[in-house]
Amino acid sequence: MYNSLIMKPTELPQASSENELTLQPERLLEATIMMVDDEPLMLEVLELYLYEEGYRNFIPVDQSKQAISILLREKPDVVFLDIKMPEVDGFEILQAIRSDPATEHLAVIVLTSDTDAATKLKALELGATDFLEKPIDSSELALRLRNTLTAKAYQDKLAYYDGLTALPNRTLFLQRLDAAVEHARSAGSGLSLMILSMDRFQNVNASLGPLVGDFILKQAAARLRKVARELAEMCYIGQEERYRVLARIAGDEFSIFLPGLLDDREIKEVSKRILAVMRDVFVFEDNEIYSTVSIGISRFPTDSSEADSLVKHAGAANKLAKREGRNNYQFYPSEMTAQVNEQQRLEADLHHALERQELQLHYQPQIDARTGDVIGMESLIRWNHPERGLVPPLQFIPLAEENGLIIPIGKWVIREACRQTRAWQIEGLDKLKVSVNVSARQFRLHGLAQLIEEACADGELDPGCLVIEMTEGVVMEDIEATAALLHEIKEIGVSVSVDDFGTGYSSLAYLKRFPIDELKIDRSFINEIPANDDDSAIVRAVIAMSHSLELNVVAEGVENKEQLNFLRNLNCNTLQGYFFSPALPQQEFSEFVKRKRAGVTSS
Repeated sequence: MYNSLIMKPTELPQASSENELTLQPERLLEATIMMVDDEPLMLEVLELYLYEEGYRNFIPVDQSKQAISILLREKPDVVFLDIKMPEVDGFEILQAIRSDPATEHLAVIVLTSDTDAATKLKALELGATDFLEKPIDSSELALRLRNTLTAKAYQDKLAYYDGLTALPNRTLFLQRLDAAVEHARSAGSGLSLMILSMDRFQNVNASLGPLVGDFILKQAAARLRKVARELAEMCYIGQEERYRVLARIAGDEFSIFLPGLLDDREIKEVSKRILAVMRDVFVFEDNEIYSTVSIGISRFPTDSSEADSLVKHAGAANKLAKREGRNNYQFYPSEMTAQVNEQQRLEADLHHALERQELQLHYQPQIDARTGDVIGMESLIRWNHPERGLVPPLQFIPLAEENGLIIPIGKWVIREACRQTRAWQIEGLDKLKVSVNVSARQFRLHGLAQLIEEACADGELDPGCLVIEMTEGVVMEDIEATAALLHEIKEIGVSVSVDDFGTGYSSLAYLKRFPIDELKIDRSFINEIPANDDDSAIVRAVIAMSHSLELNVVAEGVENKEQLNFLRNLNCNTLQGYFFSPALPQQEFSEFVKRKRAGVTSS
């Protein structure tokens, strides 16, 4: 990669202002200028003229056959190239420059004493950047060079810097990290890499819009710049080099690498400082927005001796921080390598699971607490892997959420549940309602209500037989958007259920705003009733509250007779759990319902 006039990727930057994108005119004079001409006198004249203009870095070449090898070794910013030379002429050199991906964008100013239009046309066709006619006019030389270098500087900005935050982008970050790793390797020193990602940033964009999202990213970058200045002394890199450690590498992801720093205590202090700075409220107009970051950390040479592996490991540690509750930092654990490789293999297989029809739905019966009849079922996805066997949902659902596969998988679940429920009704198993869980990512998907309506229509299922379940946390993420979407779903005729109720932070005031039909008490409150007085009190209160709001109540996780009797005495409407049956495949569920109904009828 050729030298950036704003910041050479293989060298430390000389940042002189808050905004690295601001072009300093005097920086152009630091350009490395290569001059290829078979006349030594012409080379001396060019160098003299440019020296008088303030340029100091010259590479004169009077042997044209050596030009390409010198060019590849020295990596100049611009080349002055004579056309008419013995052995290898300027056309051949220009063609070689443009043919090599490493030099194809190098600025080349052609020098020629030939005024023939055909010569200039050929040079243009081969990719000349500009022309200068011999004999050279010093003022014209200075003007053409300055214009060429200014254009190159602008191209470097576009190529190496993020337009929103003015931070180095992923391309420049990777070049700098490569250079830093090589330096650490040769010096026998260490290096730590952090990858930071905003927590739940997609929610901000979805609820408040991209304008607010961009504002937060710029503010986050400004805060991280301040931290980068504080890191300068700790990493022994000098104040003028402080920006070298910071970059924006993706939408809501930033990176910081810390040359010379391997001490865990110091890295933890840096991480805590970043978490504290990013935890402060963001204020946009009248909106107060709270957002945190998760940090993943990898170290050279402890975790890897290669730059790309350090990036991969820091990314894996970042995901671990997300899974550990966000707003925290995690070091890359050495045992994670095997886990990461396993996850990658599982993800690759998951991409093909739908098309290979490896996914299937199991159904857990829902029982009328008063009559004992089966009145519905919750559809639960299972993955029957051809080699691994039955893959637990907790193993692949988070992975699907992370990589976006939950969208097509969720669509298939809704459609399949509608189709199967209608098939059972035709078979004679009427009065069944099917519940389908909708993930957070699905819930934010534009057109969810339309998808549900189409699934009912295509499956020929009465919308009144479908219940859409979402967790309490998802419901409360964006009150206004949630209320609007739930009203859309209700207009179709579909029922709405809030799953895992009691584990989140909803209130009666909010519940009254939502068109909800049902609350499902989380199994964590059912596990120890009636022995646990606190859980018993919570369950009693939830059921009483639900009835006062005219909501159906489902208790999931019922596993014994004592729990059953306790819930019946409180007039809980619907029961679900292993006491009755685990989730069953299609045929087994059908047989269960028939046996259960036959028993209810006979009794």
